Amino acid sequence: MVESLVKVACVQMEPVVGAKDANLAKSLAMIEAAADHGANLVVLPELANTGYVFKTRDEVFSLAEPIPGGPSTDAWCEIAARRNLHIVAGIAEVCGQALYNSAVLVGPDGYIGTFRKMHLWAAENLFFEPGNLGFPVYSARIGRIGMAICYDCWFPETFRLNALQGADIVCVPTNWVPIPGQDPTREAMANILVMAAAHSNSMFIACADRVGTERGQPFIGQSLVVGYTGWPVAGPAGRDSEEIIMAEVNLSDARRRRNWNDFNQVLRDRRHDTYDEMLGSGVKPGWY
Repeated sequence: MVESLVKVACVQMEPVVGAKDANLAKSLAMIEAAADHGANLVVLPELANTGYVFKTRDEVFSLAEPIPGGPSTDAWCEIAARRNLHIVAGIAEVCGQALYNSAVLVGPDGYIGTFRKMHLWAAENLFFEPGNLGFPVYSARIGRIGMAICYDCWFPETFRLNALQGADIVCVPTNWVPIPGQDPTREAMANILVMAAAHSNSMFIACADRVGTERGQPFIGQSLVVGYTGWPVAGPAGRDSEEIIMAEVNLSDARRRRNWNDFNQVLRDRRHDTYDEMLGSGVKPGWY
């Protein structure tokens, strides 16, 4: 039997906008704590090293870094190598004169890949370019890893395209905000969306949110790890607390156990005689 046991940690923290050195130091301390508890894969929030609520494009340029080769990515690569970890972290990326709301994946051997947020939320449109890398799935020692950021979770194509390329897990750095009409006593709408996506694509999803209020904008926490059946296996975390949630999962189950019964398998049952298999993305399907 193929085993791919991975201990996934989602770091729920409160970055401070503009305080890049302090934010990076906090992220490293929390990664160390996760590693001390056996984590193999650590997910940090969206824009974890910069904060989120920017005032001007110049402010973003002053905080953004190239990927790879920037100081934050280098620091995450160092700790990944030293602690034998894979890390997914949200970061403001600069590429020439373009800015991207990105996530970087690093591992014990260094930089692996980048995802650029495809669907920009609210004032992000003033600062960042829409992602132009599609939904890449990266092969790593621990499994096949896809990424998404926050508002990308509202689009089912995000997870379906990851699944069709063979992703075992999608890591989601996020900065969830309150949704109009949300009952404050219920789970976040985002939690419901990722639970449905995990179920309907038979994949693991790990979401690391931030907490706190920044320049008047509150964030809602509730980080979680969702199993391939759609039910949380860790979290949701608290709404206000900085904390680390962890779950040990068998990533091979995402593909090995997709048969729901003798007749049905969620990816095989798609009617691509009536719609395009890859949703017009142009990428090639993977293993499902």
